[in-house]
Amino acid sequence: MTATIHSLLVANRGEIACRIFRTCRALGIATVAVYSDADAGALHVREADTAVRLPGAAPSDTYLRGDLVVAAALAAGADAVHPGYGFLSENAGFAAAVQDAGLVWVGPPVKAIELMASKTRAKELMAAAGVPLLAPVDPSAATAEDLPLLLKAAAGGGGRGMRIVRELGDLPGELTAAAAEALSAFGDGEVFAEPYVERGRHVEVQVMADDHEGVWALGTRDCSLQRRHQKVIEEAPAPGLTGALRDRLHDAATAAARAVGYRGAGTVEFLVAADGRPYFLEMNTRLQVEHPVTEAVFGLDLVALQLRIAEGEPLPAAEPPTPTGHAVEARLYAEDPARDWQPQTGALLSFDMPDEPGLRLDTGYTGGDTIGVHYDPMLAKVIAHAPTRTEAVRLLARALERARIHGPVTNRELLVRSLRHPDFVAARLDTGFYDRHLAALTTEADESGRRLAATAAALAEAARRTATGGVARFGAWRNVASQPRLRRYRGEPDGREHDITYRTTREGLALEPGTRVVAARPDRVTLETGGVTRHFAVATGDDRVYVDTATGSYAFTALPRFTDPTDRTEPGSLLAPMPGTVVRLADGLAAGAAVEAGQPLIWLEAMKMEHRILAPASGTLTALHAAPGLQVEVGALLAVVTDAQEEPTA
Repeated sequence: MTATIHSLLVANRGEIACRIFRTCRALGIATVAVYSDADAGALHVREADTAVRLPGAAPSDTYLRGDLVVAAALAAGADAVHPGYGFLSENAGFAAAVQDAGLVWVGPPVKAIELMASKTRAKELMAAAGVPLLAPVDPSAATAEDLPLLLKAAAGGGGRGMRIVRELGDLPGELTAAAAEALSAFGDGEVFAEPYVERGRHVEVQVMADDHEGVWALGTRDCSLQRRHQKVIEEAPAPGLTGALRDRLHDAATAAARAVGYRGAGTVEFLVAADGRPYFLEMNTRLQVEHPVTEAVFGLDLVALQLRIAEGEPLPAAEPPTPTGHAVEARLYAEDPARDWQPQTGALLSFDMPDEPGLRLDTGYTGGDTIGVHYDPMLAKVIAHAPTRTEAVRLLARALERARIHGPVTNRELLVRSLRHPDFVAARLDTGFYDRHLAALTTEADESGRRLAATAAALAEAARRTATGGVARFGAWRNVASQPRLRRYRGEPDGREHDITYRTTREGLALEPGTRVVAARPDRVTLETGGVTRHFAVATGDDRVYVDTATGSYAFTALPRFTDPTDRTEPGSLLAPMPGTVVRLADGLAAGAAVEAGQPLIWLEAMKMEHRILAPASGTLTALHAAPGLQVEVGALLAVVTDAQEEPTA
């Protein structure tokens, strides 16, 4: 059956919707967005030809309401629905509802989604198709010889409901926690266990299939660099694989697609052990976040192929194009890797990425947008494509380094350091990369560079105070040396303080010996130190000063301005580290309960991630203000623990 798509609703938000809209514009297809109240001003709403409101803010009330999305498509006159990736993209009931409403479904058959929806059922099917698998482990019969184990939610993905168990005594508690998280995230608390492969690589194969017996295996991707089982850096092709292993992965992915009568874009994921043996993990019945690296090396638009297949057309040829070069993608998140990957919120004051040949930016944000608490904190995907892996990695690292990102803390510095880490450069990749290297990657090493940036911030402020027409007129300074002037800054997010002293002289601004002020304007400062001239772009906003240099970016808060919330609270106070929702409390937690140092007391969910609030010391819980379902702001008092060596205060 053939159908021509004229108007497409994307049942998703942010960069996902913007990415699909870009292809639609190129193909002459009208676009329809859906949006929650929290997304009323979002980029995907601004870019769409038509937009339909889904009342509410929480995903469960909006983007996860398939009935509302189908109604929106009908109301807007769309004739097709693209699910994007995430939310309802792998929901068989939603796919069926779209088709029952007479709309074209830009996705795989309902039956294929159902067969792959449960990882346990999918593994049974793949075993029958001859795809290599890890043998499952019955948690109730597990022994010390089975350790370490990986607990996984049978439904869903994105790292939710996953736990690594290394001690047999931890298994019951981790099973309970994994099931609770899976139930909260996917509405299905089923959890299974399998051997955890140490130093394994996450390698996947992109497949495209049509209704005419055509199946393409579009190379490999390595997605081993992960935090909390969620991917951070991806690349294509996966480096270091033998030709025999690549062929085996392609054959297994093709067999998996044919086994379920697949159609459209899908991804077959494998774990490759250190000895080179591959094991099937799961099949994602949708497009993946990291699909741009495959597009880059094959010269394809996978969304355009999805639309072509949904219209009933075959793949353009029996075999895919020949791949060229190498592509690497980095996921830029509003999060603080040095503080347990805490999501960050607030105004994104500036967001400018270099525009160079070989670079691509997929994003749902522009400067001036706000990063809220309801959704994933990913700001953008930055992709680099070049003839070789070395060139692609270098191009991507430099692009991230040169970007101007002002507002919430991001993982930008971590990405740059990861791309330049010796293990990554040498393609020594496995899923334990951040377990081993995170501390070193988040340690502030460039103290001299940070101090120079703080100096530039102080001089820009001085120029701002004395400027005429925006430029400091050094001839207007007093003809006698003034008293030293002191500006104090706190670096963000490291909290390190910097005292900057300068004088005004007849020649202009004078600094400590060894550093000379070449020029100082409110927005740009040039310094010479050690015979090297450096330029600093300075911007203010959101109560911070942002300094961008050729080799890094820095954020500062001028002191004194703010008091840390912990300075206003009693010792032992547990404060919310971010805005979010309390999802559960430790069993039996109540005022008067005895707690142990490091014991998880409160679970807070924010931006699709669950965070544990730990007891700061052993003692007594003297106050409890948190309860499941309670929405809290950053700094909100959740509980108070009185140290066992102290007397409770009245």
